[in-house]
Amino acid sequence: MLIKNNILTVFLFLIGSVFSSYSQQDPHYTQYMYNMSIVNPGYATNNNEAINFGLLYRSQWVGAVGAPSTATFFAHSTITDRLEGGISIFHDQIGDVVQNTNLFADIAYVIPVNDKSNLSFGVKAGLSFYSTNFDGFVYSDPLPDPTFAENFTRTFPNLGVGAFYFSDHYYLGFSAPNLLKSKYINESSGVVSTASEELHMFLTGGYIFNLNKNLKLKPAFMAIGVNGAALTLDLTANVLINNLVEFGVGYRFGDGISGLANFQASKSIRIGYAYDYTISNLGNFNSGSHEIMLLLDLSKFGGGYDKSPRFF
Repeated sequence: MLIKNNILTVFLFLIGSVFSSYSQQDPHYTQYMYNMSIVNPGYATNNNEAINFGLLYRSQWVGAVGAPSTATFFAHSTITDRLEGGISIFHDQIGDVVQNTNLFADIAYVIPVNDKSNLSFGVKAGLSFYSTNFDGFVYSDPLPDPTFAENFTRTFPNLGVGAFYFSDHYYLGFSAPNLLKSKYINESSGVVSTASEELHMFLTGGYIFNLNKNLKLKPAFMAIGVNGAALTLDLTANVLINNLVEFGVGYRFGDGISGLANFQASKSIRIGYAYDYTISNLGNFNSGSHEIMLLLDLSKFGGGYDKSPRFF
């Protein structure tokens, strides 16, 4: 079977989208420590002064036909002394074949553990809008594969839960952002062609070491477990200089090596970039992945926002 005369498109499509019933399905993020509310509804900041906004765009496996891309937006704020909430939107696209848009609202309840740390529990609820376009498929077999026989559009509800333990210097989170197992294609004419959204579990953590008054070391990790797939583990180490400029390196086991950088463009705006070099066999078919990030912290009281930068 060929797609637009290139079998690589089929390969990337199958491994990169939710059509793979036993593979990693949710999109990857290299700058995950600044994108926490997407994966953990328990994420909280305990900051009553600002509304946090974030934009992130990831172009994965650049140069490969049918490569995935992901665009993310989130907004987060305190509601009361104990309640925090937000919205998150992310759009995942596989070439020009698959589109998956997710809209969620989050609510978290924060419990003070002591003077320096807090524990929050959160839930998220929303909808996933999933569509396919198989018009470009060209088949070499006499009969087309029933899995790709027709275009379709589906809308699925979803729920997620999470817990987040944090202070000014560290955090530890556990979450399952998609609890409902949504089926995308059903069995037809005795041919099994079912794909579904598998349950993903995220374990995240990070710490800030104050090396001196102008230098901070920020190691972090993200582990992702999903049924039928190997554990995914990301390790990252960033260095923050004068609370303005940050550089780091990351390693995703068996998959890629990353370089990260961001800087404080103003008191309210931080801009970041990350590049992933693929070390798996997929590296033969692409030139790596690019990720850009924009963080915006707006004061609830006007007059700008003038506080120490958001570390996580």
